[in-house]
Amino acid sequence: MPVSSQGVTVVALLADPDAPTEIAQRMARILPDRLADKSGQRRRFDVEVVSEPFTSGTEDPPTLMRRVVDRRSAENWDIVVALTDLPLHSHRRKLVVDLSHEHGVALLSLPSLGGWRLQRKARRAVEEAVLSLAGPRATGAEGASRGQPPLGSFVGRLAPIHPGPVDEEETADLRYVASGPRGYLRVLVGMVRANRPWRLVPGLSKALAAALATGAIATVNATVWNLAASLSTPRLVIAMVGSVGLMIGWLIVDANLWHRTAEVSPQARKRAALYNASTVVTVGIGVLVCYAGLLAINLVWALFILNDRVFASTTRNPLHATEYWTLSWFVASVATVGGALGSGLESNEAIRAAAYSKREQERRRTLQDDHGD
Repeated sequence: MPVSSQGVTVVALLADPDAPTEIAQRMARILPDRLADKSGQRRRFDVEVVSEPFTSGTEDPPTLMRRVVDRRSAENWDIVVALTDLPLHSHRRKLVVDLSHEHGVALLSLPSLGGWRLQRKARRAVEEAVLSLAGPRATGAEGASRGQPPLGSFVGRLAPIHPGPVDEEETADLRYVASGPRGYLRVLVGMVRANRPWRLVPGLSKALAAALATGAIATVNATVWNLAASLSTPRLVIAMVGSVGLMIGWLIVDANLWHRTAEVSPQARKRAALYNASTVVTVGIGVLVCYAGLLAINLVWALFILNDRVFASTTRNPLHATEYWTLSWFVASVATVGGALGSGLESNEAIRAAAYSKREQERRRTLQDDHGD
């Protein structure tokens, strides 16, 4: 087991900036005591967090593992666990964690843990990795698999995680990967969570201003009253889906959020499809949150501004709760279309910053620079 000269095992959490650093900082407060309790040998652990973009310019796990090994060699660390919010791939599978018992390092891809209870899952994953690296040294992937605790336990019984192949020339000697539809879904949800789609709402300030103005005007328009009163529920749903879809498509196209790859390999195409799926879901969630907010604001505005006698004389329908709801629902769809046009006033950089994590923004800038060269 790696132990420093002072009898304390120094564990470094090397985390990418933004979300991985926040996760590492939260778990670092309780990790020393939990590791000491789980080790069962009265050992002491000192955990420190180092925030730096160690994934800059590459998504290749062997390259990242070599970087982590070099970083450990340059510092007084016994064990290093590197955390990133980029999805990593190995042998056409989604990487969960790479470990090198020889060098005392681990590489954890947070999106592979899914989007639910991420803090807890990440903490359990780091605990298992540290205890595995702190145990007796094992040689080779087979020996590591037999001599170390099953790292797949931290994700639950139904998680599609299993040991993956490791090439002889790689730094890692033990690897866990996610595969199959459930593995794909977990990584996709994890990527969306890393992007934090709720940040898209304040990032679309000009679009929301245009949508609110459109909604305010439409709410007092007699033609809109008549249209809303004549629409059935299925048509209102179609209007909602159409307006939301238009907003999503416009944002993706106008801000150039669609990921294109110059590589022709099946693995590159699958990676591009995964990134584009996460973009659509991320932007979709953000737009749906905006839509719900517009609906609520329009409903309050309608309750405040509409006159039941004027409304009834125009539409020949009394102004009851159903009419308020129907009108607000339809106006929200109309306002979303206005917001899509208003989003053209936003800068592409502002939309990308709202839609993507910092690591994803950097990755896309690097790809654009490479294509430009």
